[in-house]
Amino acid sequence: MAGRSIDICICTFRRPELADTLRSVAALERPAGFEIGIVVADNDDQPTAQKLVKALARELKLPIRYRHAPARNISIARNACLDASVSDLVAFIDDDETASPGWLVELVATMEATGATAVLGPVRATYRPDAPGWMRKGDFHSTLPVWVRGEIRTGYTCNVLLGTAEESLRSRRFSLARGQTGGEDTEFFDQMVKAGGRIAFAPQAFVDEVVPRSRAAFDWLRRRRFRFGQTHGHLIGRDTGACAASARSALLPPRRPIASAWHF
Repeated sequence: MAGRSIDICICTFRRPELADTLRSVAALERPAGFEIGIVVADNDDQPTAQKLVKALARELKLPIRYRHAPARNISIARNACLDASVSDLVAFIDDDETASPGWLVELVATMEATGATAVLGPVRATYRPDAPGWMRKGDFHSTLPVWVRGEIRTGYTCNVLLGTAEESLRSRRFSLARGQTGGEDTEFFDQMVKAGGRIAFAPQAFVDEVVPRSRAAFDWLRRRRFRFGQTHGHLIGRDTGACAASARSALLPPRRPIASAWHF
């Protein structure tokens, strides 16, 4: 296993919480035999996160590759991360999450034990004291996979390890058409599974997310669930020919602005 590497990818857009994310990455337990790299893709119109990333790379002694990947389309940032990766394994974590110390070790152990193409971990939501009681009780913001007849058929990018050298993921990219409306990660994993990839779950690979006030509301949850339903309906409704055309399209190099890069 010597000489293997993992790139931890973080897409960001005007979030100061990115500093906490990077500090949690600096404190990670390292999987034995792996080198770790970090890619930060800044999705803002201007490279607003560059100064913060540069300062933290110096403070925390992290090998960060910074990409300016404008603008305001999350698929552009995610694709910039994949393009910048130099590793066969790529982990994604959101810029408002913090990784538990054993996060990466647990993801890698599950991938090696199962041979899965992708491994998902749980996201634990932390609610502010002023969040509605029904929301805290229902814990609607935590994230777990959905099993259908014993299988996980789609996934999410807020806590995942990808084996990007696998055939079902090689050269695959996120849909730019869904990058502003949502559902790009659902479609990405759906197509991966249809191409023969498998998804596993690492129940101890926790990341934590504080729910901001703007999301601690019924209307935000309603709009989010409605968008999930739209994406799911679209994926179910496509006939075989459309699925094949979409899969071929996902394997083509994405059309996107050229991402500028800095290495710290």
